[in-house]
Amino acid sequence: MVKFLNVVLISTYDLGHQPYSIALASALVGRTGAKVRCNDLAVDELASEDISNADLVALHLPMHTATRLAVEVLPRIRDLNRSATIVCYGNYAVMNEPFLISAGVNVVLGGEAETALADLCGAQMAIPQSKAVNSLYLQRQRYVLPDRTGLAELARYSHLIPPNGVPKLAGYTESTRGCKHFCKHCPVVPVYGGRFFAVDRDLVLQDVEQQIEMGAEHITFGDPDFFNGPKHGIRVIETLSKRHPDITYDVTIKVEHLLKHRELLPILGETGCLFVTTAAESFDDEILKILDKGHTRADFSEVVEICRKLDLNLAPTFVAFTPWTTLKTYLDFLKEIVHFDLISRVPVVQYSLRLLVPRGSLMLDQDAFRGFVGSYRPDALSYAWNYRDPSVGAFEAEVGHAVETFVEAGLPAADAFGELWRFVHKKNRLQAPTLPSNASFPLPGMSESWYCCSEPTKAQLSRL
Repeated sequence: MVKFLNVVLISTYDLGHQPYSIALASALVGRTGAKVRCNDLAVDELASEDISNADLVALHLPMHTATRLAVEVLPRIRDLNRSATIVCYGNYAVMNEPFLISAGVNVVLGGEAETALADLCGAQMAIPQSKAVNSLYLQRQRYVLPDRTGLAELARYSHLIPPNGVPKLAGYTESTRGCKHFCKHCPVVPVYGGRFFAVDRDLVLQDVEQQIEMGAEHITFGDPDFFNGPKHGIRVIETLSKRHPDITYDVTIKVEHLLKHRELLPILGETGCLFVTTAAESFDDEILKILDKGHTRADFSEVVEICRKLDLNLAPTFVAFTPWTTLKTYLDFLKEIVHFDLISRVPVVQYSLRLLVPRGSLMLDQDAFRGFVGSYRPDALSYAWNYRDPSVGAFEAEVGHAVETFVEAGLPAADAFGELWRFVHKKNRLQAPTLPSNASFPLPGMSESWYCCSEPTKAQLSRL
């Protein structure tokens, strides 16, 4: 006997973007005949009435921050509805499966999970789900045009902040998913294991165009690495540029790929790329080797020079705190930011990010890391680890508090760096040199800068 299914799709946090996966799941689940309600807790209150009437509630857990927030809200969902099937899907869902099942989740899905979620909904309309299930899907799924009609308008999400300071509506899409690399600290690796999947070019462009119709003037391509499939990526942006020459965009590309495919970089600038995010992670070659990043400090220096000559803005990201961090090495890290003229290019949150070691992390197999790793902490969804210098723990907490204060106050990147520059010199009992006068030159960036491996802020938690 077929029953009518009410489904609520929940996003807790997606880097400030309108959540792509929720929109894709909405389209796929909607095709089964289910009634779908989207609830993005980054911008909306919990949809209590819809959850109370739901047969199935699915939470997307693509990253650490989103998962930590989901853990906070799961008890409220279960209190609202004792009989609904609760699903968690995404990279961090499958990595935290034992904990989620113990917290009352019925189904855990990982990898390319939106189609599997739709199949589950279709099956449940005939046979209700009664026992805990978890599955990892690593085959190319049925990509369709994401259904964004149930989500909040773009004006409520992260905006592009161009150099002139006038915000522009921004959209978000993905042209590939997964990653073919094995960086030891990356949470994509334990799930995808070196596999990536290309989304049909026409669907990518249709998704971009429907967001342009919604008012988007800028698009973030959220692929883990836009050059995992360089030919595919170039075809997407060249077609986009021909159809919509006034639309700008940003991408994420590894340092290794920026060097390997340097002949493609002029095309980025010619087609409207405003900036390239790249996971530099560290300037220390030993740490880069431990993380298996595939590049060295010299490689990064070369990329900086290539991008400077092309007038292509580089926005590097970092893991500021690792077991090998000391007050001196942290100061050396800030000095490198100055040396490479990155003061205005690095989002403030990058200065407080800590090496995150979730279940399944390849860091656990690293000989250099084993002497520092402790036990798994379910409350933190990660393994504890110690500093080589125990006194750094208090310093990390001070930096974290300062950075969160800077973010909440909306302090520009250069101003926040200046505050941190003076603070860290003082900690090292040194006089802080005067920073370059051009350090505050404005560069394009997004209004939301809290990253996927960050702990939730007080503001994020208070929304729940």
